[in-house]
Amino acid sequence: MRLSRLIKIVRVVFGYGLDEFLLGHERVRGLGKLIQSLLSGRDLTAPRAERLRLALQELGPIFVKFGQVLSTRRDLMPLDVADELAKLQDDVPPFAAATAVAVIEASLGRKLAELFAEFDHTPVASASVAQVHKARLHNGQQVAVKVLRPDILPVIESDLALMRIMAVLLEKLSADGKRLRPREVVAEFDRYLHDELDLMREAANASQLRRNFLNSSQLLVPEVFYDFCAREVFVMEWMDGIPVGRIDELLAAGMDLKKLSRFGVEIFFTQVFRDGFFHADMHPGNILVAADNRYIALDFGIIGTLSDSDKQYLAINFLAFFNRDYHRVATAHIESGWVPKDTRVEELEAAVRTVCEPIFNKPLSQISFGQVLLRLFETSRRFNVEIQPQLVLLQKTLLNIEGLGRQLDPDLDLWQTAMPFLERWMHEQIGWRGMLRNLKKEAPQWAALLPMLPRKLGELLDQNHTELLMAGYSGLMWEQKKRNWLLGVIAALLAGLLLTWWYK
Repeated sequence: MRLSRLIKIVRVVFGYGLDEFLLGHERVRGLGKLIQSLLSGRDLTAPRAERLRLALQELGPIFVKFGQVLSTRRDLMPLDVADELAKLQDDVPPFAAATAVAVIEASLGRKLAELFAEFDHTPVASASVAQVHKARLHNGQQVAVKVLRPDILPVIESDLALMRIMAVLLEKLSADGKRLRPREVVAEFDRYLHDELDLMREAANASQLRRNFLNSSQLLVPEVFYDFCAREVFVMEWMDGIPVGRIDELLAAGMDLKKLSRFGVEIFFTQVFRDGFFHADMHPGNILVAADNRYIALDFGIIGTLSDSDKQYLAINFLAFFNRDYHRVATAHIESGWVPKDTRVEELEAAVRTVCEPIFNKPLSQISFGQVLLRLFETSRRFNVEIQPQLVLLQKTLLNIEGLGRQLDPDLDLWQTAMPFLERWMHEQIGWRGMLRNLKKEAPQWAALLPMLPRKLGELLDQNHTELLMAGYSGLMWEQKKRNWLLGVIAALLAGLLLTWWYK
């Protein structure tokens, strides 16, 4: 099976002229010319990025999903390739309903009739890893049932093995091979894909996001029903809404598009800076709009997380951008440790200014926040910046949110919407409110530690005293041994002299 799959991949690669990606290295430039002459009948008039997208679609769902992941690595991919791969749709034929029922019953250990009062055998959505059916619980609750594709793991493992081979070839034969780090990208895809195969992980992500936005006036997150969840099955509340990409339907329903546009930006920054936990796959296919003008989030397989230091770094950089304080941007990169400590601040500052100044000559409403980050990532390569995976996810999500916001409201000024939020967050972090919140957060620790301080200090002093005594004792023993050895040597020498004198 793997050999036939490899033959198909080779046929597709050469059929779409993807050898230009592989054979760009000086050492194999002649081989590339030979292949071009042998396959001169190929139609290569389409741009290379489009040909790559079409090739991945022909190779099947796993390669489509790989292309989607590649499109998020804009720190590594050329812009034309990343933009084209972002068009890939994970839409594949559904598997048989009888198979879905068998997976559900085997995973949950009960018959379908015991689990659901109604079950629609026609799936409402189908993707490479799972498909979704509508159902109703016995208590009347409408639910969405996500079922993992059966026997998907061997297919994934087979394709991943071939991807690793292709990654090695790309690294060896392409001029950009080492810079693109293909083996690292495939390893990242491997982790991401195997995470998706555990629907309990997605259920946990959904629960956390729902808890973060409980009673929100901007975002709805469906409830998870854990009694009906397993690694292969995920059951959550059914949500009715209009897909956010259908502008005409939203207008016909009387939705406030400007408010929705602003909500999208505020939801994003709330997830990032308040929670450090954000939905990282917010493309239009995963977002509905409820009748009350709130967003509905779906599909929680990809979630990004940020540490406190990540959040502080981002806030400092964003505010510095707003104020065109490029020196602060440069020092923030060095302080974070993402740039070598010996980097000259003035050089990095000049590079950042070169990226940002042309952008700021436009009206703020025409500036792409995501593109600014993207250009900065590109500039960072010159200074050996290690782009953090969580920031790549963040930048990809920001591009999605910004594109969605501008689609709803072409006049959206993302900077103007974001700046008050960031200023308020920074004030809460470093102002008196932040100090009180941190004290409140650490109060239980202090309450437990303070009564124990005298005993801990006593133990420390006793320990130090014992260690000093032991060190002193060891020193004395060593001195004693050294003295005994010297006395032995002296005695041996004297005995030798006496014997010599005696026998004279």
